[in-house]
Amino acid sequence: MTPRSGEEVLVVPRAEIFATGIWQGLLVEDLEEHHRVLRRASRFQPRDEVEEDPSYQQVIPYLVFRHAGRYLLTRRLGATSERRLRQRYALGVGGHINPEDVRNGDPVGDGMRREWEEEVDYRGRFQASLVGLLKDESSAVSRVHLGLVYLVEGDSDRIAIRETEKLSGELLSLEAMRPLYPEMETWSQIVYDHLAGRPASELLGSAR
Repeated sequence: MTPRSGEEVLVVPRAEIFATGIWQGLLVEDLEEHHRVLRRASRFQPRDEVEEDPSYQQVIPYLVFRHAGRYLLTRRLGATSERRLRQRYALGVGGHINPEDVRNGDPVGDGMRREWEEEVDYRGRFQASLVGLLKDESSAVSRVHLGLVYLVEGDSDRIAIRETEKLSGELLSLEAMRPLYPEMETWSQIVYDHLAGRPASELLGSAR
């Protein structure tokens, strides 16, 4: 997505969040400790200053919806502003956290809820729980982002994409979406592997 002029986004210093080493994939251990680091060390920075600076990690809530064993799988259409992701499939919806997201003093929680309400129209009750921290070091773009993966358990299948000119979506089982795996975004492939019971993460070493 092209940054808005003057946009500020929530970041955490790379050296702080990866103090004990950086990983590739989805980290599902020591989440409370990493969440404490986020609460203590995160701050808002101009996006144009951190967009290509991996010493700051832009925090992205990544929301994976599940109902009765099926997951919301979206596909980015031609109208999306991010050309690199057009026609790719995604298991989660998410985006940057901005200062205006902070309503209750919790940038991560407030940003997560705002992103959910902005991306989908859902008619039902749900419960969101943090399942892991996602890190992908395979590209310059992913090196500057840190995903907070939430599993959103819903009691209804009444869910629809709001921005239909940018996204399409449907509920599918893991088995049904398996043929689409090669066309998924890397983050979604990592989340799929976790949901399918494959290895969660690989320690790469120091963050510095």
